Amino acid sequence: MDRDPSASDAGIPPAHGTASTGARVLVVDDEPEIRRAVRGGLTAAHYAVEATGTGTEGLDLVARWHPDVVILDLSLPDLDGLDVLRQLRTWSAVPVIVLSVRFGDQDKIAALDQGADDYLTKPFSTGELLARVRVALRHAARVSGGEARGARFEVGGLVLDFDRRLVTSDGVEVHLTPTEYAVLQYLAMHAGKVITHRTLLRAVWGPQYESEAHYLRVFIGQLRRKIEPDPGRPHYLLTEPGVGYRLRMPV
Repeated sequence: MDRDPSASDAGIPPAHGTASTGARVLVVDDEPEIRRAVRGGLTAAHYAVEATGTGTEGLDLVARWHPDVVILDLSLPDLDGLDVLRQLRTWSAVPVIVLSVRFGDQDKIAALDQGADDYLTKPFSTGELLARVRVALRHAARVSGGEARGARFEVGGLVLDFDRRLVTSDGVEVHLTPTEYAVLQYLAMHAGKVITHRTLLRAVWGPQYESEAHYLRVFIGQLRRKIEPDPGRPHYLLTEPGVGYRLRMPV
């Protein structure tokens, strides 16, 4: 395992708030060059970093070190990254950003359906990776802070009041059908996270509708016409081509 120079003798960096931003990022990737590059970018941005090249040690580090975000490669020497993700999701909700040379839609969908929060294809820029980490941290903070049904979601001029089931855009009430509201509410409760077609269909319509992607095309189109300033160039409700949708996270 690669050791953080700031780590203690046990290989565990200082506790939250005692160094840098307090946010911990675990990198699980079998390529030493990638680990060094990612560590360098994250350390420069004041994150505490641990890194390893195997899935087994990655799972062990999540249990012992309790990172705030995991960056996970799918091609590992001991375990497939999807197997690591499946095991992790049985006992941890830590945000996971998948980092992989696998760029097909089915690979992205498989990772996201297994519980990944985001997917970044190699090669990638450090700036984009840092942006994805910030989004994952904000989403985790919203969830742990209890921002759910009894809360308010706001991004730009779009506001969802979950208590009143009220949606406004630039101060004007938006009239949604119950299904439109259910789609928007689910995306808002997972803002910043890519939601696959299958996951969204299962959440809103039920498991028997997981293959009915045309339902989503209809309702996403209707929502955009109602909430977007320019439906043809969406600002809030973003498409991840071939994969699903993402509702923009508040800045």
